[in-house]
Amino acid sequence: MTDILYDFAVIGAGMAGASLAAELGPHARVLVLEGEQAPGYHSTGRSAAFWEECYGGPGVVPLTLASGTYLREGGFLRPRGALYIGRGEDRAAMDSFVDRFAGTGVSIERLGSEALAKCVPHLRTEWNDAIWEAACADIDVAGLHQHYLKALKRAGANLVCRAMVRRLEREPGGWRITTETGETYRAAQIVNAAGAWADMIARHAGARPIGIDPMRRTVAQLRVSPQAPDDLPLVLDISGGFYFKSDNGRLWLSPHDEIPCEPCDAAPEEIDVALAIERFESVTDWRVEAVERRWAGLRSFAPDRLPVYGPDPEVPGFNWFAGQGGFGIQTAPAAARLGAQIMLGQGEDALTHGIDTSNYAPSRFSKQKAAMAG
Repeated sequence: MTDILYDFAVIGAGMAGASLAAELGPHARVLVLEGEQAPGYHSTGRSAAFWEECYGGPGVVPLTLASGTYLREGGFLRPRGALYIGRGEDRAAMDSFVDRFAGTGVSIERLGSEALAKCVPHLRTEWNDAIWEAACADIDVAGLHQHYLKALKRAGANLVCRAMVRRLEREPGGWRITTETGETYRAAQIVNAAGAWADMIARHAGARPIGIDPMRRTVAQLRVSPQAPDDLPLVLDISGGFYFKSDNGRLWLSPHDEIPCEPCDAAPEEIDVALAIERFESVTDWRVEAVERRWAGLRSFAPDRLPVYGPDPEVPGFNWFAGQGGFGIQTAPAAARLGAQIMLGQGEDALTHGIDTSNYAPSRFSKQKAAMAG
């Protein structure tokens, strides 16, 4: 057992936990506990790696836009552009998408069939409507994660791997934390940044689970003929059936699946890869020559699909930093700063100015349940 009483014990060292610990570190004594042998093994290390203004919906846009400058100035973004595409029968969905993001600050515009064909070669003619988002960019996920891991260490935070949390017990002054190896640590406050395992950690602490559900997302790397151009934008189905982008002459393709899954080391299913290819071949006349790689990761969503940041309304000293779905990487700078400000009792700064923290507060679920009971 360590005699050190940390101010915060952050559980999880993926992008969420690492970025938050880096923000907390200059102001507090921080412990980071990671269950795997290395940080970022599950969701962070398996990201499709793009920053896209509309991803996650209007409620996530403030976090995404606030993070954009940080990511660009840090050299973590490479311009790509994105296209949401549809057919004639998708016009209502295209119109609704534009209306949904009106006034949010995102930069989107409609493109006709001629401009679309120039952006995406080999697209079948029935896919003739598009929404262009010029700001979309690839994210250097590994570089950003390492940036935060280095920052938390510079700030004096203690990162411990192979430290799966098995017990959280209240004691005078805070918490006693026991890992599966029997090691124990002490901290005044717990931060639940455990991703797909967030509800499990909440149960360990005696907190009410929010209902953060892990979903499996599959991606395959394809070799296609003719070779995919390097300047191909990210292409997304307006109905959510697929997305694909080029990568060094190959295509990364996903069926945009969200399959409920227990917290685990997610693996791709052959049926999901086959479904992705079937949808891809219905959209383009590229010939799929080989599936060179396939992988799956977990994305975890709260019931309203917004992230959860801040103190638990019922368990003192237990904080949430979870439920970030597939947008946790692209929102990491603003989310981590915002989370640290909430937990340290600090006010907003230039990065978080104008972001309404109540949209992400854990207490919103208690209020919803109370309203339903009333």
